[in-house]
Amino acid sequence: MLKRTKLDTTQSQVMLRAEDLISAASNRYRITVQVANRAKRRRYEDFDNADDGMMKPVLRAIIEMSDELTQPEIIGEL
Repeated sequence: MLKRTKLDTTQSQVMLRAEDLISAASNRYRITVQVANRAKRRRYEDFDNADDGMMKPVLRAIIEMSDELTQPEIIGEL
């Protein structure tokens, strides 16, 4: 039996989301660094919270950033 994450994403969906991020970015290196920084930040923020331990931080960062790209209404105004 396969373990499923809460978001129920497959490898192909993650790859498509990553490709969307890279194609929307003006600089591939910069978007890669942004994903890595977000993953690192989320890893340390969620270190105490083990609820979503099934999904790796990099995959979660890719999914979140692609959601922000395709659905800008989910980002609240400061």
